[in-house]
Amino acid sequence: MATVREAIAQHAERFYGQKLNAETDVLVTSGATEGVFAAVLGLTDPGDEVIVFEPVYDTYVPNMVMAGVTPRYVPLRGENWTFDPDELAGAFNAHTRAIIVNTPHNPTGKVYAREELRVIADLCQKHDVIAITDEVYEHILYDDAVHTRLATLPGMEDRTVTISSLGKTFSVTGWKIGWAVGPAALVNSVNQAHQFITYAVASPLQAAAAATALCLPTQFFDDLRASYQARRNRVLHALQNAGFKVFQPRGSYFVMVDWRGVAPARVTDDFQFAHWLIREVGVACIPASPFYQESDKHLGKHFVRFAVCKRTKPSRLRLKD
Repeated sequence: MATVREAIAQHAERFYGQKLNAETDVLVTSGATEGVFAAVLGLTDPGDEVIVFEPVYDTYVPNMVMAGVTPRYVPLRGENWTFDPDELAGAFNAHTRAIIVNTPHNPTGKVYAREELRVIADLCQKHDVIAITDEVYEHILYDDAVHTRLATLPGMEDRTVTISSLGKTFSVTGWKIGWAVGPAALVNSVNQAHQFITYAVASPLQAAAAATALCLPTQFFDDLRASYQARRNRVLHALQNAGFKVFQPRGSYFVMVDWRGVAPARVTDDFQFAHWLIREVGVACIPASPFYQESDKHLGKHFVRFAVCKRTKPSRLRLKD
């Protein structure tokens, strides 16, 4: 729908100063997940390589496998989930077609700093590589975090496809209204795949996106941030009081923790911990090792992910008592 594409273009200009042609630079997709899949299918060929940061959101690599593309992994490490610039540079080669950047990041809550994005941008330009960015948590930020859109950095406007959706910002994940925006040539390539995946997106939900959600006043986005900030702080407090080592997120609605020191000695990995926590405490979490490739699963076996997108209720995490 033209009105939806126009609303998405206005959103990009309103928050990022990004000017888009609603007719050629905006594609409505069936959620961001389908948008990423269409981007991988439409922008790569079998035998290409695509760089991803791990822990990596769990749909990206299956998308690549289905497209005949090889994932090239670069790990995020340390308290702030940073990458080694030299390690990233070493991942680029003659077969590299694209890099996927998820910021704010699922599962860690990392928000890529402008300086980190500049490193990525320089390497993309040096090696003539496309950037696919997944920015579904763009409005869920904490403390003084600022979301920088990679497409707005010098030299990246013509080589970046930005993907986002209504789901996280407006709490309508089942509506599956997403979008891919960028230069017309790249967006057209994404559409070539999209039209054979889902073909069309529900018109009434698109209309709701254009008429209501994307046109809400700035106060809505301010209140959203404050609401999630309060939830995040409450979860951080509960997790820290329970004895977890907590990696404080800067965005998204996830919190990663190191569970060692909380579980009994018989628990040796993230899956065992998740089962133990459900059975003994009645609280669910997600093991982190599935977000890593097979050879790197040891990097995630001491981590689990909690979510803060919950109704406020008394905490059950009282493991120290």
